[in-house]
Amino acid sequence: MIGYVTLGTADLATSAAFYDVLLGTIGAGRFMEEPNYFIAWAKAAGEPSIAVAIPFNKEPASVGNGTMVAVALDSPEQVDAFYAKALELGGSCEGKPGFRPEGASSGFYAGYFRDLDGNKLNAFCIVQDVNQ
Repeated sequence: MIGYVTLGTADLATSAAFYDVLLGTIGAGRFMEEPNYFIAWAKAAGEPSIAVAIPFNKEPASVGNGTMVAVALDSPEQVDAFYAKALELGGSCEGKPGFRPEGASSGFYAGYFRDLDGNKLNAFCIVQDVNQ
C-alpha cells in the first residue's frame, strides 16, 4: 500500500499553487509542510498523500523516466474534470481521458497529464461493465 509519493520541483511556490487548486478539487488539502523544502496534500491525516519537494541533495529536480503517479477517483466525470483542471492550470496533455484499451466501454478509464515540472500523473477510475 502506498503511503505517499513525492515529486521533485524546481519552484516550490509555483508547484504549490498548482497542487493547491488541483488537489483541492478532490477534497485534498495541505497537511504537512516544511518551508522552502516540501508540501504534502491528503484528504485526511493518515491517508495516502502527494508531496512536492526541492530535492534534498540540492541537485536540479528531474522527471523519472517511466515514473507516474496515479490519482484514484470515483467516476469518469471526476477523471474528466480533474484532467481538465490540470490542463487549465498549465499542465500538459499526455493522453486524453478515455477507456484503455481504446474502444472499451468499461474497465480502466484514465486521463494522463504532466504537471508544471514535467512530472507525469494520471487520474483514473474503474468502471464496471453494467452488462455483467
